[in-house]
Amino acid sequence: MKNSTDSFYFNLTIGTTNYRVTLFVLTFLCYCVIWLVNMTIIVVTIVDKNLHQPMYIFLCNLCINGLYGTAGFYPKFLKDLLSTANIISYTGCLLQGFVLHSSACADFSILALMAYDRYVAICRPLAYQSVMTKQRICVFVFFAWIIPFYLLFMSTVTTSMSRLCGSHIPKIYCINYLVGKLACSAPIAMIVMPAFNYTFYFCHVLFVVWSYIYLIKTCLKSQENRSKFMQTCMPHLFCLIIVVVSLLFDLLYMRYGSKELPQSLRNFMSIEFLVIPPIINPLIYGFKLTQMRNRVQQILFGKRVNT
Repeated sequence: MKNSTDSFYFNLTIGTTNYRVTLFVLTFLCYCVIWLVNMTIIVVTIVDKNLHQPMYIFLCNLCINGLYGTAGFYPKFLKDLLSTANIISYTGCLLQGFVLHSSACADFSILALMAYDRYVAICRPLAYQSVMTKQRICVFVFFAWIIPFYLLFMSTVTTSMSRLCGSHIPKIYCINYLVGKLACSAPIAMIVMPAFNYTFYFCHVLFVVWSYIYLIKTCLKSQENRSKFMQTCMPHLFCLIIVVVSLLFDLLYMRYGSKELPQSLRNFMSIEFLVIPPIINPLIYGFKLTQMRNRVQQILFGKRVNT
């Protein structure tokens, strides 16, 4: 098959045809909820100067990343639900894969930063102000975004260099792995780049596990530290578990799952990480962090809430 980027299209697998209007309404409402809960956290963090602290700055970036990642899926999926031709251009496919992959990687980067912040705050409280300076936070946030963008840009470039021998993608959105499977012959770079990316972000997870081992050891020694852990570390731990489980669920099913399952169930498994983490993460932090919860209540109800 000739590779012509201006005329080549991929066929996506939507599958569901009988309830498209209902699915469109439910998907649109879900996307609205994602925007509402994430924008609430973002706006409150920006407006309230008392929240200009490392933990809340990282949380704000986590919510921004949630909006960025879902923007790569929901508008196109909503359009597909109202169309009978579920196709995507070659360039659009690569762009969608880049956005979804880079967003997932940025999630791990930001969650690793939040784990480091909690480690310094609880295990090295006297050094916290000197370690987590504004300049250092800016550097941390910059690299949390630029590294995923760079790695996924390189991965997308290697994918785009392949000559394709097919156009059908058995998923409701594009990812580099499935585009690579359509290649007539996969170059070594298409194997090396994903392997490096998986290893790199698996190390992020190991770092978070290591930091939590020290956090738990420290918190067992003090009632005050146990209270800090329950209030600020537990939301982060829940968010990390949700992101990891959602992504692993999709990755493992995509590679080893049965194709005998109904298409609607496979679609749900595919979009799980685009539905649950973007909604649950800001809700967990919004309800659990006292300062954030009180500020949100003050804005919504127009009255000051006692801390």
